[in-house]
Parts: sequence; structure tokens; C-alpha cells
Amino acid sequence: MSITRSALVIGGGIAGPVVATALRKAGIEADVHEAYSGPSEGIGSGLALAPNGVAALDIIDAGDAVRRIALPVAHMRLAVGGRDHLLPGLADQPPLQAVDRGELHRTLHEHAVAAGVSFHYGKRLVRVDEHADGVTAHFADGATATADILIGADGIRSTVRGLIDPAAPGPAYTGMLGFGAQLDCDLDLPADTMVFAFGAKAYYLYWKTAEGRVTWGANLPSKQYFSLTEARAVPAEHWLRTLRETYAPDTPGGEFARRTTVANLETTGALHIMPPVPHWYRDRLVLVGDSVHAPSNSSGQGASLAIESAVQLARCLRDFAMPTEAFAAYERLRRDRVEGIAARAATINRSKTPGPFARRMMNALMPLMVKTVMNPEKTMGAERRYRIDWDTPVQRELAAVTR
Repeated sequence: MSITRSALVIGGGIAGPVVATALRKAGIEADVHEAYSGPSEGIGSGLALAPNGVAALDIIDAGDAVRRIALPVAHMRLAVGGRDHLLPGLADQPPLQAVDRGELHRTLHEHAVAAGVSFHYGKRLVRVDEHADGVTAHFADGATATADILIGADGIRSTVRGLIDPAAPGPAYTGMLGFGAQLDCDLDLPADTMVFAFGAKAYYLYWKTAEGRVTWGANLPSKQYFSLTEARAVPAEHWLRTLRETYAPDTPGGEFARRTTVANLETTGALHIMPPVPHWYRDRLVLVGDSVHAPSNSSGQGASLAIESAVQLARCLRDFAMPTEAFAAYERLRRDRVEGIAARAATINRSKTPGPFARRMMNALMPLMVKTVMNPEKTMGAERRYRIDWDTPVQRELAAVTR
């Protein structure tokens, strides 16, 4: 029987509420401590949850709540130099679920509260004291909290990651800045279709909402690094000029940029990818979500992997007596999967700014590429079919893997 009866969760974005809710399901008390002054709503832009991520939410009974705020995306197109190519899907899998990030945060927060999770705001972690039977977290406001274990769900700039391993790598910059907007635009596109576009100078994606509006996201190449705070400190008018100049040759990207305004521009700053993290845990401290694995947005799996890992961590803590045993099992279940997906996304990143010749070659070879290197069965089949068996003991699953 597990000796873990309580957990402190640091971070209230996506992984934090999910792991706290899953821990409650596993019979472990868990509360969330968030550095921001309130719930993280109204931040970020749209994202898409893959079928595997939504299936993990179903385990904690949050899947239907997320589906209610999401737009099913059953079809995908690739646009190269203005030419569209329909990408085959996985017929046996549910559609992607496109959702506003702030709405997703709100929904997961509300679901966690309903499950009995308490949220404490303005709690910026500064240090942790470990003792024989637990950990005590110290926060910048002078408050403390004690539990059997501490879980770092505090994002790519994780404080907990540095406490586990001061030499741990930080996030790597992809060379692109993220922007997004939702706008009124007369676009002939089915509401269940997402388009990934390789423009003349930069990559972007877009889809139509159920209300008929267009959501678009831009990956703007930038040699200069801008954190979220730094990017938002730059006047929005500057970014609008840059976006309009960059996407002017593109259809419909140029129209999207022209219709985006200061009022609806969402600036997300540098896009990152986490390199492999050598140490996922130490003693009674462990990492989950973007703090330990954050593939670039090209993967289409960032949020879904965070959700999966949160559920798997709770499952391991349920099934192993000692925290370090549970953490080791959790890493064995997750490391190969998340690092493989991150490697695939890194390859995609390198192709996001093809030149004129490369765009012509992509269009010419696209029919063959769709059947080979871009075949969804080969690239995404195993990723999206992944399902967590909550009811099977982790020990049995690991034994089957090692045979």
C-alpha cells in the first residue's frame, strides 16, 4: 500500500489541476499552489487536444466538460505556396478538439475544485525543506505548506526542476515567436477543418469556429529572443506591422494579418522546446507536464502529453509503496514516449520556413510524401491511439513491457 497520502502541486495551468484531480481519484489529498494572483484565464491562444489527451481526461471525468467548450476538427489540410493538400486522417480515431487555452484552464480548474482540490494563489515557491516523512514548501509571501510529496507542474521555467537538479537544462528557443487572434473573416472553410500553411516567409495555421469566426496562429521567425513578458512589453502596433509585412504575400494569411487589431492580438512570446531532462525526480520531489517535457507546438501533443503524464503519475503513486518507486515507474512509462514525440516535432520545426524552390518541391512531391513520410499512420498513429488503463496495476503493465 502506498505511504503517500498528501501532495503539494506547484502550478495551476493544465498539468497541475489534472494531476491534483487524478490524485484525489487515487485516494491521495492534493492541493494546488499557483504563483499568479488568480486563475490563469484569458491567457494564450487556441490549442488542439489530440484523442489520447481527451481520453486521459475521461479517466478523471473531465473529458465531456472539455468537449463542450471545444470544436471538433476532423480534417486537416496542408497549404504550401497557396496550394492545398488534404491530409489523410486516422479513421478509427475521434477528431482533434480545438479549444481556447484560457477556457481550457477555466474548465480544468472548475473540475478540480468540484473534485475537492483547493487552489492557493500568490504562492511563488522559493525553496523546499525535505524531512524524513515529507516536504515543506516555502513561498515568497512567507507562507509554508507541508505534505508527503511535492509535484512540480510549474511550466517550462520550472522552479522545482532547479531544486531537483540545479544543473538541469532549461527550455530551448525554436527561433519563432507565437501570436494569435480570433477575428471576423469571410472564409470558405468547413468548421471541422484545420489548415497548416507554409507561407512565403513564415508558417501559420487557422480554423473556423462554430460561430463562423476564424482563429489563426502565427509562428513568426525571429533571431531575437522575447520572453512572454518581453514580447508583451513591445507595443502591439509594432507586432502588427511585422505580422502584416511578413504575411502580406500569403492568401489568406495576409488577410488575417490585416484584420488583426491591437484589441484582439494575442502575444505569446518565444516558442520553446524542452531538451531531455536527465532527472525527473529526487527523493520526494517530481516533475510533470511542461516542467519536464514540452515538445514544440509543431507536435500537436504538448497539452495532451501533459495531461497523460499527470494521470500516469497519480496512477503510479497509487500503486507503489514508496514515492521514489512510484516516480521511477512513472519515468519508465513516460520518457521514451514524450522524447520521441519531441524529436518528431523538432524535425517539423526545421521545415517551417521553406524557400521558393523548396515550396515548389513540396508541392510536386506532396502526393508521394502523404503516402510515405507524412502518412498519419506512420507519424501519428501510435501517438493518438495511446490509452491509459487506469484500472490495471502499473506493476503488471511494466512487467509486460519488459518481457
